[in-house]
Amino acid sequence: MKLIATSVVRGSNQGESHGGVYLLDLEKQRHEQVIDWNTMDIDWQGRGWDRGLRGIAFHDGLVYIAASDELFAYTSDFELVDSWRNDYLKHCHEISVHEDTLFLTSTAYDAILGFDLTKKAFTWALHVDLDGLRYKATPFDPMDEEGPLALNKLHINNVHTATGGMYISGRKSGGMLLFNGKRIQLNATLPSGTHNAQPFRDGVLFNDSESDVLRYASRTGAEDRAIRVPKYSADQLTHTEFDDSRLARQGFARGLCVINDHVVAGGSSPSTICIYDLKENKTLARINLTLDIRNAIHGLEVWPY
Repeated sequence: MKLIATSVVRGSNQGESHGGVYLLDLEKQRHEQVIDWNTMDIDWQGRGWDRGLRGIAFHDGLVYIAASDELFAYTSDFELVDSWRNDYLKHCHEISVHEDTLFLTSTAYDAILGFDLTKKAFTWALHVDLDGLRYKATPFDPMDEEGPLALNKLHINNVHTATGGMYISGRKSGGMLLFNGKRIQLNATLPSGTHNAQPFRDGVLFNDSESDVLRYASRTGAEDRAIRVPKYSADQLTHTEFDDSRLARQGFARGLCVINDHVVAGGSSPSTICIYDLKENKTLARINLTLDIRNAIHGLEVWPY
C-alpha cells in the first residue's frame, strides 16, 4: 500500500523550499519526494500562511492538490495539467471530491468553494457563520464580487463529503458541522484546534492538534481512543531556533486518512506519518520524512494509482 502526503515548511525564507509532495511505500518503509514547492509568488508573513501544498483529492485519473489560493491538477506521474484560481480561495486547507465536484475550504472567507470537474470552473460556494448559538450556511456565487468578507471567524480547515451531506469543521468551529444541502447544524462537539474531522464508524475521527493526539470517539461513549503522535529528542531535531508554538513545533497532529475500519494513517511534525490500529490502541508503523521542526504534514491520502 502507498500513501501520498503534502507538507508545509513554516518559517522558510524566499528561495527555499516551503513544502512538497511525497509518495510513501508502507511495506518497503520508503518515501520519494515527487514535487518540491518553492514558488516565490506567495505571502511570506508568519506561520504557514501561503506556504506549502495542502489538500489532496483524485478524480478521473488526475491528482488534484491545493495550494493556499490555487488548485492544481497533475497526472499520476506528477506532470502539471492545469491550475485555477478564484478570488474567494484563500488559505485553503483540505479538499474533497463528491461525484463530479471538488470542494475546497477557504479558511480566510469561512467558506467552501465548489469546483466543477467537468466544466473546470468554480460554480458554487457556501459561506458558514455562527450567529450567537446558531450556525448559518449561505450559498453565494464565487464569481460575484459581492461575496463574504475575509474574516476567518471559524478557521474552517476541513471538508468531508459523504452520502447524506457535507461535513465541515475548523479550529474555531466548535465541532463538526453537517450541511445537508438546505441547512447546517452541529453534528459533533469537538475541542478547539481540531483538524481533519470526519465521520467514522458510529462516531468521529479527528486530529486533536492542541493535545498532540489522534482521536476516535464513538457517539455512544463506548469507545474513546486517543493515540499520541511521536516526538523526538531535542538533539535529533534541526532548525530548533524556530521552535515556537506560533510558528513551528513538534507533535502538531494534522493529516489523516482511513485505511480500513480500524486502521488509519495520521501525520504530525516534524513531517512524520504513522499507521495506527484503533482497535489495539497502538502505532503499527512510522515513516519520518525529515527532522526539520518547521516541516509539517498537511494533506494525507491513500494513493489510488
